[in-house]
Formats: sequence, structure tokens, C-alpha cells
Amino acid sequence: MVKRSLQASLNGIQQAKTAFARKGWTQDNLATEVNLKTRQPIWRFFSGRPVERHTFIEICLILELNWREIAANPPAEFLEREEYMYFPVQDIDALIQKVRSLRFDKIQDQCGILQLLDISRPVAIDHIYIDVNILESIASLQYLEITELQNIDPKEFDRFGLGDIDDKQIPGTQAVGTYSKLRVLGKPGVGKTTFLQHLAIQCNQGAFAANQIPIFITLRNFAQESKITNEFSLLNYIRQEFLTSGISDPSVIETLLNAGRVLLLLDGMDEVLNQQSNAVLGEIRRFSDKYYKNQFVVTCRTAAQRHKLRGFTDVEIAPFTSEQIIAFAQKWFVVFSKTNAEDGQAQSVEFIQKLDLAENWQFRQLVVTPLFLHLACWVFHGQEKFPTKRTDFYKQGLDLLLGKWDEARGIERDQVYRGFLLPQKLKLLSQIAAATFEDGQYFFEQRIVEQYIGDYIQNLNNVPMDTEELQIESEAALKSMEAQHGLLAERARGIFSFSYLAFQEYFTARKIVASHNLEAFGQALGGLVSHITDPHWREIFLLTATMLKSADSLVQLMKQQIDALVAQDDYLQEFLTWASQKSRGIPTQSKDATVRAFYLALSRTPHIAAHFALASSLDQGMFLDAALDDLLMECAIDGSQDFAHIHACGDAMSNILGIVLDVGLYKSLKQLSEQLPTSHQSQERFELWSQTNYSAWAEQLKKTVISYRNINHEWEFSSEQQQVLQRYYDANQLLLDCLHSNCEVTAAIRQEIEATLLLPQKELEDREWQ
Repeated sequence: MVKRSLQASLNGIQQAKTAFARKGWTQDNLATEVNLKTRQPIWRFFSGRPVERHTFIEICLILELNWREIAANPPAEFLEREEYMYFPVQDIDALIQKVRSLRFDKIQDQCGILQLLDISRPVAIDHIYIDVNILESIASLQYLEITELQNIDPKEFDRFGLGDIDDKQIPGTQAVGTYSKLRVLGKPGVGKTTFLQHLAIQCNQGAFAANQIPIFITLRNFAQESKITNEFSLLNYIRQEFLTSGISDPSVIETLLNAGRVLLLLDGMDEVLNQQSNAVLGEIRRFSDKYYKNQFVVTCRTAAQRHKLRGFTDVEIAPFTSEQIIAFAQKWFVVFSKTNAEDGQAQSVEFIQKLDLAENWQFRQLVVTPLFLHLACWVFHGQEKFPTKRTDFYKQGLDLLLGKWDEARGIERDQVYRGFLLPQKLKLLSQIAAATFEDGQYFFEQRIVEQYIGDYIQNLNNVPMDTEELQIESEAALKSMEAQHGLLAERARGIFSFSYLAFQEYFTARKIVASHNLEAFGQALGGLVSHITDPHWREIFLLTATMLKSADSLVQLMKQQIDALVAQDDYLQEFLTWASQKSRGIPTQSKDATVRAFYLALSRTPHIAAHFALASSLDQGMFLDAALDDLLMECAIDGSQDFAHIHACGDAMSNILGIVLDVGLYKSLKQLSEQLPTSHQSQERFELWSQTNYSAWAEQLKKTVISYRNINHEWEFSSEQQQVLQRYYDANQLLLDCLHSNCEVTAAIRQEIEATLLLPQKELEDREWQ
């Protein structure tokens, strides 16, 4: 008969006391680690008195001692890991099938449906779930110099540190099959809970780990119930769970555990309150050590991985690839189609097509997680387009991260930021965003952001704080912002950024808009406008314009700053004067600024014109000038004296003659066209004409075009002037984009700005006197 209790030998007591002293604990600490309600068994252990066998062994395990070396007269017949009578394999299999049958409906009900945000009805997980990919390396654990990160392209910012999609990711189920103890990390809304639910359903239906019993536990529920009973015991919690399925025999679960036939899915380590987290973590450690043969999967937010779980491998859920985004959208719109599956499929195609448009690249950066992709699908489903004001979408996303997502799932978090209210949190995030963005920092060192937080806390309290206390407060606030909201993320050791560039830009714009008085507001707008030629600030201008109650002051300041770019260069002013005069000579229904934009672009290199979109459509006169400009460019190409080029010039002139209305121009071009050699002439006569007449013919064509159409002047800009012009063009385009961004601008100011775009300084001054 195996002894029910054990006691320490005199030598064992000395070893145990030495190990206990190394830990630096009290007996109460050790009792908590062993999951005891009182410290009496600890006192009995160190006194050499009999202690329950399992408690004796647990104490030795915690103190990292071999219990056999500590016990007095340890029983020879007792083997720690083979204590229980195991069923024969065939009986175990029969037991598993019996338990699976009894548990099937409970698992399907517990894990088979999703309650999506703002959707009134539940959705079957199989109808919406997309397989996730896993990154086996954790970006935030790598060591990098911040200088290595500062030159990352903004469009690659959000994917930094998330691995190469082609070769560094594995399917989620493969990761679970590879590691018996797995901790799955990820940002808020990346799909950690849904992944565990999917594993439970797949196991329940026999599609994955068919020889195991799935057990899904929400750790915050386990912690809450354990606090009530004052007993953090996963074994007892699972026994209670089995009772709801009609399994009352307590030996069943231990038989399954000792046989290694349980798939234990523990969800939301980050959702457990701080005062309970140590007890929960200790129980997971003890349980996974004792029943090591089983499969364990734990989920946790990446930023909340404060404590290691011995024997567990940490991996991270990867953002959705383009293929996963498409697959999710197809499922989403089919499930929520108001009519039928075909209509849902068609709307998903439209969603992806519009998502891929250049103007929606900011949305693409956000929808790489199921949470934001669901939000984007929901908004598109209601409006059949993406919101014109991106600020509305960003605000909805921030509302989710700052509380609505937790609130919808009934999750209570620890108080953070010294109990800041939501407006104070938004103000703090805005200050961090604006300060770092102004310094050109997408990535910033931990000490820098902690300094910003410390300054804010100091100003908020208006009471001097001890330096060390302020440092502790700042560090705690940063960790809370990262772990609970996911708005700040540690991208490498000690290097942080906003989790999405869109949020840093949004908060920067919010800081400008929220300036507390008229003087500060004017300074904020002036500071913004000083960046009008910096492409990194483009999105800040657009967001600020749409967030302002009235954008009149902003667009007027932008216009003044843009005009000042070229005001002091006489040659550039001459260029603008020519374009203005030319535009007034064109009978067209287009706006004057559109015509000016067309001729400014036409006079520059083709690749510049292609990128300048102020000119939208061409009237007859503009089309003629574009055709003539192309003809002159064709004639100016090196080697254009061969027959193919001359023949092409002849064809082009024939086409141009069909749209020429001016009699004098028509007559001159007709004469020049008739001078070209025909295809029937011999090679010798063609070569003779080319050598003796072509140069003069081409020069005459150029003079004719300049005389009649006032185009193709040889503007010779220096490299510096070319750069100034490019910045001038881009800034005007930005101003137009702001005006077209659904911002609030009075009609008179909008009309005045649009009418005076691209005008030379003299004409601008003349208008002021009118």
C-alpha cells in the first residue's frame, strides 16, 4: 500500500531550508506557489512532520529539489509520474470516444460561434474563419540599432518586424502540431481567441488531434472563479467543466491527463488582472509540468508576455497576407449579404478592387488583422465605398482599441495611466505622436517616449514628483499603453513605435486641431504649413483639413506658402506668366487653373507631366497642342532622319490636320506635310532629302508651332529650379486634394483658391487690388 503522506528527513530539512533561503521567500509566498490556502503544511514540512504526499512533492518541485532525497524512507514502489493505474491503450481509446461524444455539443456551443462587433446575430466560426499564419521569431525580442529603422518606407512601416511572407511563416495548426507547449502571442484583434476556438472545433470534429479531448478555458473566468473559492486549481476547474457534460467521475480527467490525451486551450493570459496573474501563471506552470504529456496552447498579447512559461515556445500570429484578406472578405460578404451568396461574392470583389486603389493604401495598412478587416467590411457593406473621411474610420478603430473591444467581450483591465480618463489618454497619445513625428521619428527609443509620458504626468498633477517615482510611473504607463491598447508597440528591444503609422498621423493631426486657444491654434497651423513640401507630412495635411470645423485658415495659409515657393525667382515667374497667358487664349469650358496646369506640365519632361494630375480632361485646343508637342518630340529624336521616323511624322501631321481650325496654321502645316518624301521615292532620293532638307524642315515646323500656338518654348531650368517647380507642383496638388477631401471650406474661399492656382505673383497682386 502506497503511503498517503511523506515527511522530510533531518538531512532533507537542511537541504530544503537552504533552497528556501535562496528563493528569498516567506512561508506565505511558498504556500501561494504550492497553491495552499494556509501555510500550515509548509510549517509541517520544515518541521519534519507528515505532509500530504502530493503537497510534499509539489513543495520539492517548487524548491527545485528531488523529493526522494528529501523524504525520510521514501516508498520504493511509488513512481512520481506513474502513480496512477493507466487504462490499456484500447480502453483509453474507448474512453476518449465516450468523452468526446459526451462533450461534443458543449464544445460546439462554447467555441463554434463568433459574436462579431456591431453584428446583432452570431456567426458560425466555420463560415468566417481564415487559417492564420505563425511567425516563429518574435520581433520585439531582437536587438537593433534605431538608426537601422529610421529610413523605412512609410508603406512598409506597419509590416516591419513581421517576417518575410514567403519563407518565415507556418500555418497555425502546423505550429501546434510541432510544439507540445505553445504560447501564441499577437496584437489586439489579430485573432488569438478565434484561433483557439478553431482548434477546439477542429479537434472536436476529428479534423485535428482526433485522439485528444479539447478543453477550452478562458483564463479570466478561471481567475475570477478561483478568487471566489481561493483555490487556483486547473484540475478542479476542469472537473467542474466536465460535470456540465454529465461526466461526474473525477478519475476520468486524471486518466486522460496522465495518458497525454488532452488538448488544453488556455485563452487570454493578458486578460487576467495583475493581482491574480501570478497565481494563474503558477498554476499553469505546475499543471503543465505535472501533466507534461498533453498538448498545451496559451494565448497572450505580445506586449503582456512579462513572465516566461517554462517549456513553452513563444510564437506570434502574423498579419494577414493579401490572399488571406481576399479569402476573409469573400466569406464575410457572403455571410452578411442582404440577398444571396452571389451578391455577397460580387460585393467582396468590389471591396477588394477598391481596397487596391492607390488612394486607399492607408486602409490596406490597417486591415491586416481580423478586427480591422471586419470593421472595414462592415463600413463598406453599409456605404458601398470606403469613407471619404479616413478620420472617421480611424476614430472607430481607436474606439475599439481604447475600450469598446474589451467592453464588448466583458473584459475588465487593470487601471492604467494613473487612472487617466479617456480624453487624457487621447491627449497624451497626441503629444507623443506630434513630438515624435515632428522630429521625423517613426521609431523612438523607450527612454524618449518615457520622457514624454513623464512630462505629461508631471504637468497633469501640477505637483513635483520624485525623479525615481516619475520614472516608475512613466514606465508602467508605457507598458500599459502597449499591453492593453496595442497603440504603441515594442518593435525591437527598447525601440517603440505606434502600432500603425496611420494612428501616429491621426494623433499628430489631432494635436494640431485640439490646440487650446486661438494663438496656439495659429502657431500649430503655421508649424504644419512649414512642412508643405515634405511628402511625409502629406497625410497630416489631409487629416487635419477633414478634422477642422473650418479649414478656411489652413487652406489660405497653404496657398500663401505655396505661392512663396516661386515668388522670388524671375525666370519661374516668367514661366508661370506664359502659362497664364496661354491658358487665356484657349476657348475652353475647363477651369483656368486646369488649363494652366496642363501647359505647365506640357512644357516639362513627360514623366513630370504624368505625375501631375491637375489637368483632368482635354478640350480641342489643348488636345491639338498635346498632339503638336508629341510631333515635335518625335521629330527631335536622335536618328529621326530614317524612313520610319519621317513616315511616322507624316502620319501624325495628317491626323493633326484633321483637327486644326485656324486657316493659317492649317495652310502652313499642309505645306510642310507635302514637303516630306513619299514611300514611292527611291532610297537615294530619300537620303538626299534627309541630308539636305530635314533639319530646315524640322526647324520650320517648330517656328510654325511657336508662332501659331505659343508652345514648345525651350525653357532651360537649372537643376535647382526643376526641384523647386516639382515641389511647387506637388504642393498645389496637395492643396487641391485637401479641398476635395470633404473638408469644411466656405464657398467664397474655395472659389478664390481654385481660381488663383498656379498664377504668377504679379497677377496675384493685381487681383488683390481689384
